[in-house]
Amino acid sequence: MSVANEHSLVCSVGVTAYNEEENIGHLLEALLGQHLHTVQIAEIIIVASACTDRTAPIVREFAARDPRVRLIEQEKREGKTSAVNLFLGAAQSDICVLESGDTIPHEYAIEHMVRMFADPTVGMVGAQKIPVNTPDHIIGLLSHLRLRMEHELCLEIPRLGEMIAFRKLFDHIPPDVAMDEAFVEALVVRRGLSVKYAPDAVVYNTGPDTIRDFVRQRRRNHAGHLYLKHKYGYAVSSIQNQRVLRVAFKEVWGVIRLLWVLFLLAILEGWSRLLGWYDFAVKRNRHVVWDMAWTQKQDVQEIRRAQQTKAGYPMAAVPMGNGQLAAPDRLDDSRPAAQA
Repeated sequence: MSVANEHSLVCSVGVTAYNEEENIGHLLEALLGQHLHTVQIAEIIIVASACTDRTAPIVREFAARDPRVRLIEQEKREGKTSAVNLFLGAAQSDICVLESGDTIPHEYAIEHMVRMFADPTVGMVGAQKIPVNTPDHIIGLLSHLRLRMEHELCLEIPRLGEMIAFRKLFDHIPPDVAMDEAFVEALVVRRGLSVKYAPDAVVYNTGPDTIRDFVRQRRRNHAGHLYLKHKYGYAVSSIQNQRVLRVAFKEVWGVIRLLWVLFLLAILEGWSRLLGWYDFAVKRNRHVVWDMAWTQKQDVQEIRRAQQTKAGYPMAAVPMGNGQLAAPDRLDDSRPAAQA
């Protein structure tokens, strides 16, 4: 873990957890192993809500290793808002990071989020959510597609969740609010501060794998957002239907174009194979002397060099005729760290 300097932005990290024994250890390892340069983590507070598994013992093991790790246990499960309020009451820093116990942050996530508070007009920052379960069935595909749409929407108007950072402008959230991230967003906006999206701050989670879970998740989220709009007059970007439809159309149009390309590829491949069968069965042409595809006759190395230059990546070593490797061209490699 990188050591932050004396001018660091200091933050408190809060994790809400309910029966997360499968993930909580990996989550704490990821938080303690964050690469920090302009940011310092002062404390990591885990609120375990009436856990009946090994969540609390695992957290105690980490607390014995690192004094920044603290455990708050709730005897009764009272909802995420209640757990968030316990974290807010215990947090010592002016900047708070709030993360769900079923996620894993990328090693630069805290740095990329919290460093944005160097701008005093920023009140809240959200991470980009990336599902780790592969879309090898329809529900997994829908989950990936929904998060892609959410990412596109966040680039225009942030709609934050799973992992957020915010200035501690309040000490509690009303207990009737189910969508804590949306309520924090509303408070920040009403204070005249901006809400930012940090796409390079990545947090990993697993999307629902069944239709029942997909509907359950979307149902509770939408009900919570509607309540927030009804009682507090704040509408998150995801219920602004015109914006969502525009993003959805962009994604659907991309799917339509992909299907058209695949259809065209199938037509061309089928026609080519038919011609190949005609050459073999009718003309008895084995193509020992190739009918050349002349557009392939180009300087491969020069084209590759041009594309690498355009992308900003250095050329790899190139094999030479004598078995040696030619030294790569030196290109500017001062590009941002790639996302995982």
